[in-house]
Amino acid sequence: MSRKPNISRSEQQLEKAAEKFDEFAEQVKSLSVDEKANIPVQETEPQTKLSKKEANSLDAPVIKPNRAIFSKEKFNEKMRSEYEVRSKLVKCIVENNEIVGENVQFWLKPYPGLPAHEWIVPVNKPIYLPQYVAEHLAKRSYVRYVMQERRGAGEGDLTHEMAAKEVRHRLDCRSVDFGFAPIAANDG
Repeated sequence: MSRKPNISRSEQQLEKAAEKFDEFAEQVKSLSVDEKANIPVQETEPQTKLSKKEANSLDAPVIKPNRAIFSKEKFNEKMRSEYEVRSKLVKCIVENNEIVGENVQFWLKPYPGLPAHEWIVPVNKPIYLPQYVAEHLAKRSYVRYVMQERRGAGEGDLTHEMAAKEVRHRLDCRSVDFGFAPIAANDG
């Protein structure tokens, strides 16, 4: 008959903590990208108000890349028609929701074989951007997670679990031409 070794109280607590940590790690792993579709999106009020006259005026600068790093790979010619459609200019307003009023700076390489471009995009005024850049900006979001309390299985222990609270947009990019509508209405 085998005997259980003597385990001190602190070792028992350490084992409980290790089990809780493993459980928490499993919860984090179980959070998937698919769950993002079911999380409510925090809607933001547009920072820039435009009259119809201002929106319809053609007076807006065309934003071009600041710098480029060229690619050694060849462009896939099967993607040429899609690239030409997505590189047409759209009139939009970009808004920085994290740091209000600060220009947006980022690198973007839309297709293999094309150069990577650095973009510096002004915010809160009408501008012209290629459609693929506007779509990229409109999809910049993150999921805000919070810890929620739940009752443990025994001894009235309180444990915590991670839960997604909401999706927040870092940036907004709205089309000026069609009633100031979001550009990336469909993620694809």
